[in-house]
Amino acid sequence: MPDVPVDLISAADEVARVAKALAHPIRVRIVQLLLARETCLCGQIVDELPISQATVSQHLKVLKDAGLVRGEIDGPRVCYCADRAALGRHAQLLGALVGARPNQKLEVVR
Repeated sequence: MPDVPVDLISAADEVARVAKALAHPIRVRIVQLLLARETCLCGQIVDELPISQATVSQHLKVLKDAGLVRGEIDGPRVCYCADRAALGRHAQLLGALVGARPNQKLEVVR
């Protein structure tokens, strides 16, 4: 895919959606766990956190809906991994937001 400038103003909904998904410390920890491994995780996520399987599943759904993680069906279970490309894009968007100067056109290359 070629590099295309993205106007940060038009990406405001995307930035807000991702920020909302990462607004809970458990979801941040889940993303950290997924990024720390090259393989997808299933039950190991629950083993690493002080919350129930059902609560982990709810948090994973929020992260998946925001496009930050991917879930792949592996028999009777779903294995999750970080979507590194999506996380990289969001990091660029947030970097452009933080680095914006007054009267600067807000855009980032993706």
